[in-house]
Amino acid sequence: MRDVQRFSHPRLLVGSDTNDDAGVYLLGDELALIQSVDFFTPMVDDPYLFGAIAAANALSDIYAMGGKPLTALNIAAFPSSADKSLFTRVLRGGAAKVKEAGALLMGGHTIIDEEPKYGLAVTGFAHPEQIITNSGAQEGDLLFLTKPLGVGIITTALKAGAVVEDEINAVLLSMAALNDKASQVMMKCGVKGGTDVTGFGLLGHLYEMAQASCLKAELWAGLIPFHAEAEKWAAEEMAPAGAYRNLQYCEEKVRFAPQVPAHQRLLLADPQTSGGLLMCVPRRQASRVEGELELAGQDYAIIGKMRAGSGIDVLVD
Repeated sequence: MRDVQRFSHPRLLVGSDTNDDAGVYLLGDELALIQSVDFFTPMVDDPYLFGAIAAANALSDIYAMGGKPLTALNIAAFPSSADKSLFTRVLRGGAAKVKEAGALLMGGHTIIDEEPKYGLAVTGFAHPEQIITNSGAQEGDLLFLTKPLGVGIITTALKAGAVVEDEINAVLLSMAALNDKASQVMMKCGVKGGTDVTGFGLLGHLYEMAQASCLKAELWAGLIPFHAEAEKWAAEEMAPAGAYRNLQYCEEKVRFAPQVPAHQRLLLADPQTSGGLLMCVPRRQASRVEGELELAGQDYAIIGKMRAGSGIDVLVD
């Protein structure tokens, strides 16, 4: 994007400068428009489940910004030679997830491509004063994470035949789960800094937030949740290429304590599909956020804090 013209406008509240999850445009004093798009190739064999996961992933960008999804458009690519009923099942899975989010699916666009792809362009809305951004973190904020890590590593093991879908139901359910409950808690409690953890891994997305907020992030490795078996497969280097690219990108930005093992470093860089929300919660609000998350039945872990400085420090605990 560095060689592409950047747009500015008095009503453009959030553009591409801070690497946020979505763009935000001011429509009026009490209404802002939030827009995002996301799509990818299948990571599971079940077409319906793939559609649901891809839709949940796209909708997550709106939730991460503190918004409510309003409308969605399908973005799809399918081989002309494949069974058309498979495409129908993908689209049905996506439609069901859009309906669950309370949004409207208005149509979309499809092209012929030998490698299937599916996702959504999503439009949402929020009050301008409730927008949550990468640059909203404050010194002393605690870091809350609402889904375990390890999705990329486990789905890589799935593609390699090391596991089957029936053995990773918890991971599949996690990917298909909306981030609506966690988003509602953020809005209710006035959280200003946050993002969702997706393709750049926890380290990549956290670095973007630290950089945009002009702060250092401190992670407590011993408190970060991982999906069952994720550490096992990471130790065997059953990881997607994206995890290694993410780790390489963060090499000069992250300082690991010597006790943090190599496989755990890889997990922190593991690209997530439809990962959880990463919230920056002021200490004075932490107890309230914990209570609201528990009341909503939303899992979470407190995994670090924001402090003065730059980059990321990964400590043992």
